[in-house]
Amino acid sequence: MIASLPRPAWLRTATVVYALAFFAFLFLPLVVVAVFAFNDAPYPAPPWRGFTLDWFVARSSAGRVGLFADAPMLGSLWTSAIVAGWVTLLSVAVGTANAFLLERAVFRGKAALSMLMLAPLVIPGVILGISILAFASRLAQFADDVFGLELAYLRPGLPLVVLGQFSYIVSIATLTIAARLKRFDTTLEEAAFNLGASRRAVFTTILLPYLGPALVGAAAISFLMSFENFNTTLMLVGSDPPLTVMMYGRMREGASPVLNAVSLFLMLGSALLALMLMRRGDASTR
Repeated sequence: MIASLPRPAWLRTATVVYALAFFAFLFLPLVVVAVFAFNDAPYPAPPWRGFTLDWFVARSSAGRVGLFADAPMLGSLWTSAIVAGWVTLLSVAVGTANAFLLERAVFRGKAALSMLMLAPLVIPGVILGISILAFASRLAQFADDVFGLELAYLRPGLPLVVLGQFSYIVSIATLTIAARLKRFDTTLEEAAFNLGASRRAVFTTILLPYLGPALVGAAAISFLMSFENFNTTLMLVGSDPPLTVMMYGRMREGASPVLNAVSLFLMLGSALLALMLMRRGDASTR
């Protein structure tokens, strides 16, 4: 339908109703979680009992433990940040190398390799986690039996969590960077080479600035996907649970408004990161 043509009243009404229903479905649960993080009740659900900040700042001496006094919860938050940082670093570095391999190199089987790269994205996270755990455990057991080596990083723990998340997040980083690299005008490189620039100079002064937005976007996506991952992490975690596993355990013991406070904290952090990226994107287009 041409946008400038008048639409019947029923269609305009249906469009408004659909938009309201869609955004209500999308944001209403988040609003409820945010509001009841301030509810003065020992449960994270209606009815409303009054406003309080206890679920953020209360200490055990007050009979409640808020988020900022909950050492295990803060520890799991820091663990998730460390894991996400390593996954982001590895995914962006390897994803950049993969993007150049797929977009610049010419070799037999490149199409098959591209398809194999996407395989982790269609494998359920639980299956991926179990597969990595089984393979790593057998490898560690083989090294112990044959060579007497104790490869602790192949046992359940944070190194294995990083490896498990990296195995599929790197595919997303590769696609993000490759899409940007595909649009690069190679004549800029040729002109720089003709003027006597070295490969290193061309990469650092032409290619890297051009890939900057894609690298930042891939890093942001990698960090957020790692931070919120649960299925793969649950299969590979050891004694130091990341935030998602810690929250799952708390939910099984009995839901608390502290979980609402954590959720609100993460929502604000994600929104702040999104605003920073949008502002950076607007600045780069000027």
